[in-house]
Amino acid sequence: ANMAGKTQEKEPKNMVHQNSILCETVTKEYRHQKLFTNYGINPFKKQSAIAGKPNQEDDNGEADEHFLKVIKRANLEPTKKFKEPQTEAQEIGWITKPLINSDHSDARLNFPRRNCDITAYMDKAWLEKEQQSMGN
Repeated sequence: ANMAGKTQEKEPKNMVHQNSILCETVTKEYRHQKLFTNYGINPFKKQSAIAGKPNQEDDNGEADEHFLKVIKRANLEPTKKFKEPQTEAQEIGWITKPLINSDHSDARLNFPRRNCDITAYMDKAWLEKEQQSMGN
């Protein structure tokens, strides 16, 4: 009646049931498996050009257009490759076109550098100080 004092032994696993579970899992995996057969050359890996044999004529002189297209696309900027940023880091700076056209005559958006008497005096003082330190 006291279950806490007794140690219950687990029943050994039924190997027939374990095998049927494994078979069912494998058939489910085969049912949903899709093989990738569209292989190509990795455009990000450096390729070394190896010359052909000296005594053999080259029967195929034209370039592989698909390969050249893949290499050219791999060297493009991400904004030209994709319509939208692929990572969160690419979201920063993805849209580089300014939202409004800059108008330098508009005083609300243009703040040119202006000098008053104090800033003009300090500019001269710093310039003289730099010239003295260069002369020593």
